[in-house]
Amino acid sequence: MMSITPVYAGLLALLLLWLSYRVVLGRRSHKVSVGDGENKDLRKRMRVQANCAEYAPIGIVLLALLELQGVSSGPLHILGLALLAGRLMHAYGLGCTPQVVKLRVWGMYLTIGSLAVSAVSNVALGVMGGFAG
Repeated sequence: MMSITPVYAGLLALLLLWLSYRVVLGRRSHKVSVGDGENKDLRKRMRVQANCAEYAPIGIVLLALLELQGVSSGPLHILGLALLAGRLMHAYGLGCTPQVVKLRVWGMYLTIGSLAVSAVSNVALGVMGGFAG
């Protein structure tokens, strides 16, 4: 039974819900139903939300696959925390006006690092499991 991935999946889902709520508030305040209405604030909110939606799901899937393959809790927590922190930092850094570029950049470093380590680990475990079975 998985017990670590659901924590990070839930927290990342809550982040995405918060970012989605910010888009809804932006749509209401700028009276835009579809698209961005050529409004810079709304466009930024939409990109922050979309960026989270683009990266978080694959990170969760990779984390779940590692947990299913029996990776111990320590590495799973490190990868999950890196992904979560990366998404939080990136969302805050990109969402600010003006942007906090250092947070945005470090958020992407943590996100990409977590995805890369998770991906390579999954490939290695899959290959090694294939040799063992």
